[in-house]
Amino acid sequence: MGWETLKQWGDDVARIEPLSGGVANDVWSVRLNGQLAVARRGKRSDADLAWETGLLKHLSREGIAVPVPIPTTDGRLFASGIVVMTYVEGGSPQTEADWRRVAHTLRQLHRLTHGWPQRPGWRGSTDLLHADTGTRINLGAMPPEAVARCRAAWARLVGRPTCVVHGDPNPRNIRITANRVALIDWDEAHIDVPDLDLVMPHNAAGLDDEAYDIAAQASAAWEAAVCWDDDHARKCLAQVRPV
Repeated sequence: MGWETLKQWGDDVARIEPLSGGVANDVWSVRLNGQLAVARRGKRSDADLAWETGLLKHLSREGIAVPVPIPTTDGRLFASGIVVMTYVEGGSPQTEADWRRVAHTLRQLHRLTHGWPQRPGWRGSTDLLHADTGTRINLGAMPPEAVARCRAAWARLVGRPTCVVHGDPNPRNIRITANRVALIDWDEAHIDVPDLDLVMPHNAAGLDDEAYDIAAQASAAWEAAVCWDDDHARKCLAQVRPV
């Protein structure tokens, strides 16, 4: 089914204009019962969407600013691959102080999700020391030397506690106002080592030199593997030291 599924959110709903939502989804601003919202249509499984929407509701209840799923008229949080969420206002982080606020919010996310189950079909970075595939990652498609470099970077994370990581906290996915920091676009969220979220401008998370190096290498390796094989992936791989 296509966008006609939006009717399951009621009679007073209409798409307004497309939004940038990455390659995996078709994302639109919508008007729902007179209010601005965001509708996303993709090919994620029901189990995957249940994981994501359940996470967002949990974080919202705990005081983290996120897009909150809006239920259909019969109470479902998604239908036929479509999720409708609250619209989140704000701008991108600009200053070192902004990024310190982002780091604080990410650490709250990590603290609130210890013991959270892995996203269906996903694997974390240290899982890929022994597995070749996980969601969008296929290490078999990478040159053996590149896989060795990535795994050497991830091996430095072994034994660390895990939690939900946002997975892509770039400026486009952050909405700052004077009163709060919001995180949007949870497509890459999964269970992993929290330091992967904390490689940011100005080292705003305050990692020491060794911790920052470990996190930066592991994060670059993850980006290379997830995006392989395009220019961005190759640039990320170039940041990962040879074995």
